Order: sequence, then C-alpha cells, then structure tokens
Amino acid sequence: MEGRNRIQRVVTGVTASLALLRAAVAARADAVLVHHGYFWRGDDPRLVGVRRERVAVLLEHGISLFAYHLPLDAHPDLGNNAQLARVLGWRVDGRFGSQDLGCWCDLDAPVSPRALATRVGRRLGARPLALGQPRERLTRVGWCTGAAQDMLEEAIDAGCDAFVSGEASERTTHLAREAGVLYLAAGHHATERYGVQALGDRIAAEFGVDHRFIDDPNPV
Repeated sequence: MEGRNRIQRVVTGVTASLALLRAAVAARADAVLVHHGYFWRGDDPRLVGVRRERVAVLLEHGISLFAYHLPLDAHPDLGNNAQLARVLGWRVDGRFGSQDLGCWCDLDAPVSPRALATRVGRRLGARPLALGQPRERLTRVGWCTGAAQDMLEEAIDAGCDAFVSGEASERTTHLAREAGVLYLAAGHHATERYGVQALGDRIAAEFGVDHRFIDDPNPV
C-alpha cells in the first residue's frame, strides 16, 4: 500500500495489526514492513470492520505498508528460518519440504528432550509446548517457523528426531507420539520475529533510513 513518496523511517513488525500501526504512527514512521499482511487466500476482499480501520490508519497518516510472507520465510540469509537458526545457535545442514522451507541440523552432541526445550524457551523468551514420546537423546533437529506443524512427517522422513515450529494441531500430538519424536510448538509469533528485523536492518544499512522493530506481543 502506497503512502508518502519519500521514506526516512521504517517500522518493522510480525503482523500488520492495528496496535502495530498505531505504534508506527507514534514513532513517526513513513513505512511499515511486516511478515503478515492482509488479504489471505479466501478472505473477504471488502474493506469493512477491522480491515477498514487498519487501512484507514495507513491512509490518514500517509504510511506505506509492505508485507512479505513466503519469501521472508525462505530467504537463505534474512529469512525467518535462517534467522531462527542464528538465534538458536544452529547451522543449516539440509532442507526439506515444499520449496525447501524446512531446515535441519545435526547437533554437535546429543541432547535430552528437556534440554532442547529449555534452550528453545530461553532463547525465544517463552516456554514451548512439548509433544511426543521421544528417545532420551536427540541428534537431529528440524525446524520451520510459524504454522508448519504439518511438516512434521516430512521432518521425520528427513531423519529428524525433533522438530520445532510455531503451532500445534490436535493431530500433531498423535504423530509425534507414534513416531517417537519430539515436537516443540514454540509460538507462531515467537518464531517469526527475527526475519523481518534482519530485513529491516539490511534496508537501513543499504538505503540510509532509520529502522525500528516494534513487537506487538502474541502468545500464539
């Protein structure tokens, strides 16, 4: 969405929520850059209700909105999966799944399920939901940020005995139990905070604009 014709200050965030837009107004942003924008497949295209209120804020204050979904998940350096690996101290040894979105890493030393869950929780600042009946020592971890719970089977096929994503479905529990693996639901929002920050920093460095990340906390 087009705002004013010159951009000096960019605010980044995970989702273009009304709270984020109002915070961007308070920060005197010229543009907002997010991972989750509007008009998902099958959405009602009318600008009514909450969607109208969000767009009205952008129009009233002349703020541009940029949103990158799958490209920001998949980018090998700035993407959510690459940046989550950086935060958790993992390298990317291989990829799997549609468009190679999923990543896996052979751990330097085997770890217990509890130790892995503790590490993820501490690094992301939120305790993950742990599912499954894994072995006592884990050697290969896979991950894909956001709502990638249905990539668990592909992670298992890639040899992972642990998989980290954002959310869990009812069926996730049964698959993790029956396959004997660990599934960590670490939060959709929590796992996808880092790609957009990295992109904002890159934009600031290349174009000389101000960049500020604003977190609109979300427990999911």
